[in-house]
Amino acid sequence: MQKIIDPVPVDLIKAELTKSKKLEDTNKGHNELYIVTWHDSPNVVTEIGRLREVAFRAAGGSTGNAIDLDEYDKMENPYKQLIVWDPDNQAIIGGYRYILGSDATFDEKGQPVLASSHQFRFSQTFIDSYLPHMIELGRNFVAPEYQSSKQGAKSIYAMDNLWDGLVAIVMKNPDLLYYFGKVTIYPSYDNISRDLIYHFMWKHFGDKEELVRPWDDQAVMPASDPGLMDLILHKEDMAENYKLLRGAVRMRGVNVPPNVSAYISATSNMLMFGTAVNRLMHNIEDTAILIPFDDIYHEKKRRHIGAYLRFFRAKRRKKLPADIPDTPEMEDKMIDRWLTLRNRKMKRILKKYGRQI
Repeated sequence: MQKIIDPVPVDLIKAELTKSKKLEDTNKGHNELYIVTWHDSPNVVTEIGRLREVAFRAAGGSTGNAIDLDEYDKMENPYKQLIVWDPDNQAIIGGYRYILGSDATFDEKGQPVLASSHQFRFSQTFIDSYLPHMIELGRNFVAPEYQSSKQGAKSIYAMDNLWDGLVAIVMKNPDLLYYFGKVTIYPSYDNISRDLIYHFMWKHFGDKEELVRPWDDQAVMPASDPGLMDLILHKEDMAENYKLLRGAVRMRGVNVPPNVSAYISATSNMLMFGTAVNRLMHNIEDTAILIPFDDIYHEKKRRHIGAYLRFFRAKRRKKLPADIPDTPEMEDKMIDRWLTLRNRKMKRILKKYGRQI
């Protein structure tokens, strides 16, 4: 284990967080969202790499390096970094790195060059009809200082703030239909708790078309008897089974991982593609998932859309007609209008591929 680098001086970070990189203000917590890259904000990305290493090491699954940055962060067309910035305490709260599937390049075998490619193989169907309309998310972290209640609302709303950003990215890229990423289980989980989580996800969200699968030499196979898992998770309803899952793993001294919980609380529909060992991150286990944007719970979606529209309207106030009132009723109309237009576009895209989601 290498010694983690010292924090990047705040003045260097602030100098790179310019107005042109600001995505929006957050819905809650009075924070700000920015999108940066290694090439335009090297000091910010260096601090991101430091915070990722600190957060992942504390959870039991880091690179072991002095900083968590790799070729995907620094390549010619690098992954972008979505961050939540706390202007009051002048600190990065958390973040994701991401790439639009339409920007992906391909290797000599025709596989997309993605951060998850060393763990998962992608079918031609997925490459042709899902990849162009997805965003790959990864390296999700919340700085340890914001993982407890010490920072008050700043801590409570860290993940909600990140969702503001994820929804805003879709609003700025209307061809996006899916979030693709991974949820992580750390080695500290016992086999039964781990297998219960995998069984729950496969039972309710399992990909039966083999759109994406782990590479054979990295695939994680549950060690527990599926029949025993079904005895514990015996409900047909996903929400009811999730209650059983939470109770079962708590009895074993652990909780459902926060990223799993966050996605399940956001939607009742996703695809789970299997689980692979990540040997680059101290053998953590990553489960690949895909979430259709339009299947995110309606009220959650509206809340995050509203955050972006408020920021957009404030930014463009001088260019908007003077007779447009700045009221909650007008915001509701704007959200409804955006969702209607998006629904039409989504149907056209899905019709092209002959799919429902």
